[in-house]
Parts: sequence; structure tokens; C-alpha cells
Amino acid sequence: MAAQEVFWRSKSLQDMTPKEWESLCDGCALCCLHKLEDEDTKEVFYTTVVCKLLDFDTCRCTKYEERCTLVPECVKLTPKDVDEFHWLPPTCAYRLVYEGKELPEWHPLISGDPKTVIEAEASVLSWYEVKDDEIDEEDFIDYIIE
Repeated sequence: MAAQEVFWRSKSLQDMTPKEWESLCDGCALCCLHKLEDEDTKEVFYTTVVCKLLDFDTCRCTKYEERCTLVPECVKLTPKDVDEFHWLPPTCAYRLVYEGKELPEWHPLISGDPKTVIEAEASVLSWYEVKDDEIDEEDFIDYIIE
């Protein structure tokens, strides 16, 4: 596919169709890691605590359509929220496209294979230690990634 033909280079996030928007997700599930925000500095800290709904074989949510109901703190990314994407991991396609950067070669839209994100060790499977239903929420701070 020629560079000028790919939608993520020719459209803004706000102009993408719902199908295009969803296809930008590389399936890394890093957004499924719990994050803690410093109330004073607004700095976001990732933890190695992952959502209980994560499927470790596919690196996808087991209840994707219901996730925001089942897990009220789950954030549903939308094009209108792009100004707030600073908390997304630096490899996230939504953030990369917003910042005018290229997608990594392991991204399924580039590689053609959804497993390349896992093979490249760019997924949550390389980070998580525990599911959120296995520990108390007040212990999340003990799992901050340094």
C-alpha cells in the first residue's frame, strides 16, 4: 500500500470512520495497566497491575463491548479526547498518529499480523505482574513501574 493511501496518514483522528479508529488499536493492551496520577503534579505512573478482563492469549479485552459498564474506571478512547492522550504509552498508535509520528513496524496495520505486537514484546504481556482482582486497590502503589 502506498504511503499516501493509508488512512492514518491522510486523515485526522477526528475524520476516521469507526472501523478505521478501531483498527488503529495495535492490541498491546498497555492501556489495560492501571495508572496512578499524582494529584499535585498530574504526573501519570503506570503500574504492573492489569485489568481482570484481559485475555492473556489474545491480549484483548474479554468483554470489550461491556468493559465500561463492568469496569467503570475503564477509559473509552474517542477522537474528541485526543488532547488528553498524554497518558497513553508512547508506542500507542492513537498517540503516534495524533503526534504526527509513524506506526512501528510491529503494528498490525503495518505487519498484517495481530501477533507481531506480542512477538515484538511491545504488549502488556511483557509488563504485567498481577490482575487487579488479585490484590487490594490500595496496594497498586507497590506495583508502580520505575
